[in-house]
Amino acid sequence: MNTTILRKSVLGIAGLAFAGGLAAGPLNHHTTTDTGTGTVDARPVAAVQADKTAAVDTAKLIPHGVQGTQSRIGLDAEQTANAKAIIAATKKTGLDERAAVISIGTALQESKLQNLGHLGDRNDHDSLGLFQQRPSSGWGSPEQITDPEYATTAFLKGLRQVDGWQDMPLTDAAQTVQVSAYPDAYAQWEQQAADLVTQHWNNS
Repeated sequence: MNTTILRKSVLGIAGLAFAGGLAAGPLNHHTTTDTGTGTVDARPVAAVQADKTAAVDTAKLIPHGVQGTQSRIGLDAEQTANAKAIIAATKKTGLDERAAVISIGTALQESKLQNLGHLGDRNDHDSLGLFQQRPSSGWGSPEQITDPEYATTAFLKGLRQVDGWQDMPLTDAAQTVQVSAYPDAYAQWEQQAADLVTQHWNNS
């Protein structure tokens, strides 16, 4: 997290704010997935998972291509769980994969997908959580904005108030909600955010 980022209130926008291992059993593990048609899918698990990934409309994830040099970080189990929580919250609000890409890209910049508490002298004012939202700016209580579902829903509430966000570059959409002192910084995470949405959209 860049602790020098300054942020204004977004009340006017938001209205408120694998590890693989060997195991006994057959080489190709199979699944019995209910297809919803009265049959089961008995193909190897890998084939089923490949179809799930393919079902994501990748054209919607980065509609205008990435901007600038892209960054990428390795994620641990907690960071991956937070990415999946953002996707689940996005789906719960009824928004699509593009909204999830913008949300995850924003959280990658703000917290590296770590649900940050108060960092003392290194804290950016009273910024907390995945999106570094500030209680003093109306985003919610510290308990609320360190809850990934609440924080994502609050971010998306702000995003929905941005006219044309669906067609904006990620960094512009994120900046309009976050009001960062570094408005172009979000752009570098668009590819990794899209990859995470592709990987987890259908199992979050």
